[in-house]
Amino acid sequence: MTARPSDSDLLAPLDLAFWNIESREHPMHLGALGIFAATSPAAGRHAADLLAARAAGVPGLRMRIRDIWQPLDLRQASGFDLRRPLAFGGAAREAAPDFEPLDHVRLHAPAADFHAVAGALMQRPLERGRPPWEAHVVPGADGTSFAVLFKFHHALADGLRALALAAAVLDPMDMPAPRPRPAEPARGPLAGLVPDVTKLPGLVRGALSDVGRALDIGASVARATWDVRSCAALVSKPTGTRRVAGVAVELDEIHTIRKSVGGTVNDVLIAVVAGALRRWLDERGDSSEGVSPRALIPVSRRRPRTAHPQGNRLSGYLIRLPVDHPDPLARLATVRTAMNHNKDAGPNRGAGAVALLADHVPAIGHRLGMPVVGQAARLLFDILVTSVPLPSLGMTLGGCPLTEVYPLAPLARGQSLAVAVSTFRGRVHYGLVADAQAVPDLDLLAKSLTVEVAELNAACVV
Repeated sequence: MTARPSDSDLLAPLDLAFWNIESREHPMHLGALGIFAATSPAAGRHAADLLAARAAGVPGLRMRIRDIWQPLDLRQASGFDLRRPLAFGGAAREAAPDFEPLDHVRLHAPAADFHAVAGALMQRPLERGRPPWEAHVVPGADGTSFAVLFKFHHALADGLRALALAAAVLDPMDMPAPRPRPAEPARGPLAGLVPDVTKLPGLVRGALSDVGRALDIGASVARATWDVRSCAALVSKPTGTRRVAGVAVELDEIHTIRKSVGGTVNDVLIAVVAGALRRWLDERGDSSEGVSPRALIPVSRRRPRTAHPQGNRLSGYLIRLPVDHPDPLARLATVRTAMNHNKDAGPNRGAGAVALLADHVPAIGHRLGMPVVGQAARLLFDILVTSVPLPSLGMTLGGCPLTEVYPLAPLARGQSLAVAVSTFRGRVHYGLVADAQAVPDLDLLAKSLTVEVAELNAACVV
């Protein structure tokens, strides 16, 4: 008989949403394409062997996700915590009894274009009956490099958790230790069965506050959909196909722009996306006139050095990308103003915080409603622009140094493009994921990112 899951095993609300929103045309896994300098022609094969051997010793990689259909737990039903998932219709993580690393680590034939291979692999959903992750090793055709594509289901890991899992199978390195969790007070035999009456006033206030915040977010989402003119290039019918591209720019160039006009590095990186979209639309024959797509900027709500909770803790900011503005400095100023406005309001308010609504939906609601919600993503935002933090430390696999790393975000239903950004070893890496049929010219957009950085630099000099 399968053991009943504990509170710590149950998927957090947002994890449960990601698990249930998935379809074959829109798999909900994130990825990272790392490129390593090969020290020998056999470096790729050796890397695959190392990944399989090390994966066996990483507990987080043994975890599969199991659907739950059982009565509500009395402690949960009486806990007055609206943010905890209810077990009925939920899902839980558990160690897979038949975990076999070789089922998750695959060595491919040599290739000249790592991004082309990654696109074909990103369109394949992960198998839901076993731990939802994969590592694909692709040797370079010239023998001087190899690539590793990591795929993690978003219900298993967010960007920070995926980084920790990937680092666990790379060569050992010194990483900051997670902060210990504070000790919990001893609980009596009836603890949890009856709410602590001394805490009831605060619990009631918290519940009312949660309801008020949910209503505020819902109203903001509704307002964000008013007067929406979707860009045809960012909208697509589900085809299940994927194309991947990546480009790296020097971080020093981004800092030069930031120091010249103010703001943050993230402001500059978002403005670069806006300018690149403008250039791309005009060059492919679509007009950028009047185009101002809504970009969702995810915001992590947990500290990078804190290992718990393991589930997704995300909110977000929603901004209009000034694609239709011809002046690169004016585009940057518009992004800065919008981001400052979002920061003043905080990540718990506004339409960008729509992910927080998952906390207010019972598990059975996720099971039944998420497939419908997934089809409505295009009504909430037009493009995802997310930043994935990476350590500045050098990373190696089998002694081969990691030279480039491109984060890859999942693609929402009805949308044709997602952008992820990471800074690593003095360079900014843009990872682009697109519907392959809707965006056959993704490489043109990648080149436009480089051109936009140069144009911003030139405008700052003038």
